[in-house]
Amino acid sequence: MTALAKTNSGSIESLSEEELTAVYGAGARIHSSHHRPPPSALSSTCSSSTSVATNGSTVALLHSSQRKKSKNKYNVHKYNLYNKGIKMTSGAQKELNLLLTAPTVPEIIKSESEKDPKKDEANDGRLPNSHEATFETLNSSGIIIKEKQDSSQSASIIPQVLASLSVSLGSLAVGFSSAYTSPALPSMTDATSILYGKVSAEEMSWIGSIMPLAALFGGMAGGPLIESLGRRTTIISTAVPFIVSFLLIALAVNVAMVMTGRAIAGFCVGIASLALPVYLGETVLPEVRGMLGLLPTTLGNIGILLCYVAGAYLDWSMLAFAGALIPVPFLICMFFIPETPRWYIGRNKHKKARKALQWLRGQNADISAEFDEIEKTNAESNKNEKTAGCSELFAKMYRRPLLISIGLMFFQQMSGINAVIFYTVKIFKEAGSTIDGNICTIIVGIVNFGSTFVATMLIDRLGRKVLLYISSIAMIATLGVLGLFFWAKERNIDVTAYGWIPLASFVIYVIGFSIGFGPIPWLMMGEILPAKIRGPAASLATSFNWSCTFIVTKTFVDLLALIGSSGTFWLFTGICAVGLVFVVLFVPETQGKSLEDIERNLTGGPKVPVRQCRRMSSIANLKPLPMAV
Repeated sequence: MTALAKTNSGSIESLSEEELTAVYGAGARIHSSHHRPPPSALSSTCSSSTSVATNGSTVALLHSSQRKKSKNKYNVHKYNLYNKGIKMTSGAQKELNLLLTAPTVPEIIKSESEKDPKKDEANDGRLPNSHEATFETLNSSGIIIKEKQDSSQSASIIPQVLASLSVSLGSLAVGFSSAYTSPALPSMTDATSILYGKVSAEEMSWIGSIMPLAALFGGMAGGPLIESLGRRTTIISTAVPFIVSFLLIALAVNVAMVMTGRAIAGFCVGIASLALPVYLGETVLPEVRGMLGLLPTTLGNIGILLCYVAGAYLDWSMLAFAGALIPVPFLICMFFIPETPRWYIGRNKHKKARKALQWLRGQNADISAEFDEIEKTNAESNKNEKTAGCSELFAKMYRRPLLISIGLMFFQQMSGINAVIFYTVKIFKEAGSTIDGNICTIIVGIVNFGSTFVATMLIDRLGRKVLLYISSIAMIATLGVLGLFFWAKERNIDVTAYGWIPLASFVIYVIGFSIGFGPIPWLMMGEILPAKIRGPAASLATSFNWSCTFIVTKTFVDLLALIGSSGTFWLFTGICAVGLVFVVLFVPETQGKSLEDIERNLTGGPKVPVRQCRRMSSIANLKPLPMAV
């Protein structure tokens, strides 16, 4: 290869093969010499050279030559080794200093005729390995150098943020639907309501509990839907039914219309709670998957808070009209984002998959390595496939990730969070609190949202397991203290001086749940479930979650009557303690790992070294931090 450069110095230094590789990459062979008669150390026989125009400074001409004594030594200016960590000779250091202070900026011009076509054809624009790409940049002296750079660093985070926000807008509707009955039910029985005298106590109970029951069936249907229709199409299909459900409630003239609307909303909640984590898990880079993967939970909590605040001023009908507006921006935004590349590849639509991945990573990003890895994992999964249908779901190789996901869902709901939130007012009244019920629910919504935002900032720094540890310990401590307080109250011990304990314990309990066991089971469901069974496995885990929700909310009052408030809270304390042991022994850390690496390590596939990913800031401009995790 012939190269030209302008310099102010005539000194030439020799580079070893190792040094040359560090500058230009393995296999590059660039030789240099002065345009004046070569020194004795150089061979007098030189390849073709080209002169360049001068501007009053010394003109250096670099051209190919051979060493007389060694084939592994080449001549090149060593300023390209600046900051490369390779020890430089004194002559090379002087040359570097001269070049950095020279008024004439050096430049390298590569001869097109001497490029290696075979090498270019072999590479075909693909990355040398799964996470590295070679880029040409200018160093401080204006020299074009080649550097290996992580492909994820070159990917733009903006499209991923837009896709995550668009999908997560659906969680606003989920949160609003989940919280609707808390402020709406009291106004349904008001004397000015059209339903006054038409709603019995039992019907009110079913209006509140039919949503998680319908979500159970929505979760069961969601798995086949995301596999057959796709993740994006399934998510879009929930928007219109959400709108219809709220309109049915808002225009209701009898209880049947309200129950139908709540059932439709619950069915959509079940589908959305399954499809959103799967979509985000398959589209977001590992280094920001934790932060962006918590967006559905964060926006869901915003939806809960909006419902609580609006419910303090609107009756049940107007509140439902407000809820019908929530899914509109979600429906519009979803049409601008692509389907997940992994779903396309699973359907042998490789061209669409590459186009979708390019959109998600940015138009200037090199996606070859990531695309090849997804294809390889899909091919391995198809090769190992022995059975089809639901029987494959319980195969030995998939047993561990499935049980971990179901276990996290179990401990999430059996911690008693929904029962505690649904009966917030009742708990505070039994504790002797005089706080207004609406104020209690708004406090819960604010604490819930704030805690999830904290988790969003910490999850890619501390990891999933650390937050689960903190969450478990916080819930164990606060539930234990609540149980002790009610135990003392049940035995007529004067606890007037400690009336602040229930509120403080309740707030810390919600904080602990919201930073760990609240969002992380949903996030990890999209991470640890293998691609081949992701649809049916996520369906099973989601249905199990909503089954536990229904059981806990329906039996909480019965538990209070059977074993008392203290016994109920201590029961939840024991479950949280077992959950902590479960996390320590069985739950893997997924921070910074690709879905393919996680799948191989959980299903007994070939072990691969865990590739580190650059951590990206979770707030402000979302730019990569200078150091990797």
